[in-house]
Amino acid sequence: MTRKPNWTSNDLPDLTGRTVVITGAGRGLGLITARELARVGARVVLGVRDTGKARDAVAGLPGTFEVRPLDVSDLTSVRAFADAWSGDLDLLINNAGVMDIPAARTADGLDLQTATNHTGPFLLTTLLLDRITDRVVHVTSELHKQGRLDLTDLDWRTRKHNGMRAYQASKLAVVLFSLELQRRLTAAGSPVRSVLASPGIARTSLAAHSRSNVVNRLTFLTNTPERGALSILCAATRDVPGNSYVGPDGLGGFRGSPALREPGKAGRDVALAGRLWDATADLVGSVAR
Repeated sequence: MTRKPNWTSNDLPDLTGRTVVITGAGRGLGLITARELARVGARVVLGVRDTGKARDAVAGLPGTFEVRPLDVSDLTSVRAFADAWSGDLDLLINNAGVMDIPAARTADGLDLQTATNHTGPFLLTTLLLDRITDRVVHVTSELHKQGRLDLTDLDWRTRKHNGMRAYQASKLAVVLFSLELQRRLTAAGSPVRSVLASPGIARTSLAAHSRSNVVNRLTFLTNTPERGALSILCAATRDVPGNSYVGPDGLGGFRGSPALREPGKAGRDVALAGRLWDATADLVGSVAR
């Protein structure tokens, strides 16, 4: 049997006329994703905290870019971004994230890591959902498979905070959010899809401050940022079923070319996904169930 060629950015379709929002797109995987989608014709809106750096990052790149202020950890910023949006949005890519950071609270009093990785993107997605025409891509991590959720303390108020455990839990929450979002979309007869993307272990600055950064020196286990971004690009443009999980095809999902894979067992728990939706909605206090 002839092996199917690996999916690459050369397989991206023409996206002329399509509008894409990418959070945290001023650097790293988000910037690569923005560059590649703009290259094939998309209008790419970068939702970022530092608009000046983002404008500098895309200056001179081919394509159409727009930079708007957005801090996904700040619910006021999320609401302002959504309120200012007009017209259809073909594709939302929830890419912004932080990893294994010290305990901190946002202006809303939320755990900073959970807010950045899960609750902020949850709010942004639900506020924009009636304008999204194609799909939502959620960037998760293979570490979601080690994640454990405590729905009675989703925001790390009573437990002793642990940066890595909070990261793993937030990325499991991302996977479960996609599962429940797709269930609701399907029940409503919507053609919009919710899709997951894992870049594997990509050598970016995400873990630069963390003890886990040691893995970035093990190049045989990791993807380059360019290759890691392929999972996001594939999830964003390939015709895949709702709630597909796109990640590297290598051992453990750490490195390789994008392929359809499967999330961990906890990430397939439909009942847990529904309870997480309710708990998150209570936390952000913004969306009807």
